[in-house]
Amino acid sequence: MEIIAIANQKGGVGKTTTAVNLAASLAAKRKRVLLIDLDPQGNATTGTGLEKNDLALTMADVLLDGVSLQEAIVNSPAGFDVIGTNRELAGIDITLMGQTNSHELLKTAMTELVADQATGQKKPYDYIIMDCAPSLNLLTINALVATDGVIIPMQCEYYALEGLADLSQTIERLTELNPKLYIRGVVRTLFDARNTLANDVSAELDAHFGDIMYRTHIPRNIRLAEAPAHGMPVLAFEKSSKGAQAYLKLAAEVIKQSRS
Repeated sequence: MEIIAIANQKGGVGKTTTAVNLAASLAAKRKRVLLIDLDPQGNATTGTGLEKNDLALTMADVLLDGVSLQEAIVNSPAGFDVIGTNRELAGIDITLMGQTNSHELLKTAMTELVADQATGQKKPYDYIIMDCAPSLNLLTINALVATDGVIIPMQCEYYALEGLADLSQTIERLTELNPKLYIRGVVRTLFDARNTLANDVSAELDAHFGDIMYRTHIPRNIRLAEAPAHGMPVLAFEKSSKGAQAYLKLAAEVIKQSRS
């Protein structure tokens, strides 16, 4: 089982879109997937067809009340399992302020889930995908401490380059808490091949981070933008769209990494 955090401190880069559609694409390739929504906005939850305010248990119950991850898992209409989130998770930094090991709450919960699966007591997953909030808050730190590797969605703009450098430094500092932590890959999102600036930034990314850049480019695509309004991944909304096909290719790259 591989635990992957989808993270970027910069908002509007397609982070939640990547989390939902990568999960859906891995599931389409017959992988057993659990998506964990760690953003209080709950967009990843609604993007899988779940009503976030109707959930019996959410990540707030796991992190604040000690409910097990297994209890909070629900099967989504998108075809994979989800632990959802809503606004109850907002303000967790203040709630947990001063609590010992507050940065390891998710890691502890994840350890129990992994142990249950290792003994055959619970259904095993091939991948756990975590959608992080667009900030370096306690939720994101919990994800980075619990994860095996980070996938960073990135728009090809010059400000995004600075954001990638900042996130890289953050990840390096957090290796003291999680020695396994590393950047699994950077994926270019909202990419327009007709845009000169996007191509220039893309080339600069390849020059500086070539070994961690995914070859797949996620294009600007109207179907990708429309799918969340219908509460489904783009693969279910319109499988033939360029956005859906791009995420299937990204999933293939992620699976290939797992085998290497």
